[in-house]
Amino acid sequence: MIALVLFSCSNTNTTSKNFKLKQGDLLFQDLDCGPLCYAIEKVTTGYKNSNFSHVGLVIKNNDDELCVIEAISKGVSLTPVDTFLNRSINSNNNPKVIVGRLKSKYDKVINIAIEKAMKLIGKPYDNIFIIGDSSYYCSELIYEIFSYNNEPIFKLYPMTFKNPETNKTFIAWQEYYNKLKVDIPEGKPGLNPGSISRSNAINIVHVYGYPSGWER
Repeated sequence: MIALVLFSCSNTNTTSKNFKLKQGDLLFQDLDCGPLCYAIEKVTTGYKNSNFSHVGLVIKNNDDELCVIEAISKGVSLTPVDTFLNRSINSNNNPKVIVGRLKSKYDKVINIAIEKAMKLIGKPYDNIFIIGDSSYYCSELIYEIFSYNNEPIFKLYPMTFKNPETNKTFIAWQEYYNKLKVDIPEGKPGLNPGSISRSNAINIVHVYGYPSGWER
């Protein structure tokens, strides 16, 4: 049984062109957070060549209200859907967010994933981006909770922090890791929102607003 949360996610407007979110949907977001988001988006293109730098999971609470579980700078958190959607708006005043839905053969995994995610609320953000520790970045959270019987639904790839056009590490990443006083985890296993959005395990079922890079 799903451990539903006592958390207010009211004032959510989750309909767009008659579309309704479902529990277990993945929200892929094109954030405008400066050089780091640019670097994330540059190394892995998403669905239809879109640029995504964030992802969260839709759940319901006891009042049947929709929320998003996500790993952000303050840690693994619950966020009202409208707050999530309105973080990044395109020129048409629409959220730069698309919706991925797991294929039906994975339906049994969704409730388990939500239970796992709820237990991780409050865990710290993984600012080093290393899989397998007790902290989580956005894509790592999705990867971990959707690992069923030790079989992950989403794939890991060798991470790169280099500009594909120059094969040199992005200056933004150099400065970022210098401040943390740790080595850049170049080549270590990881994943990002772009690679998840292209997974064969999901169907893209809705576009709230076109993200940058979208091929129409």
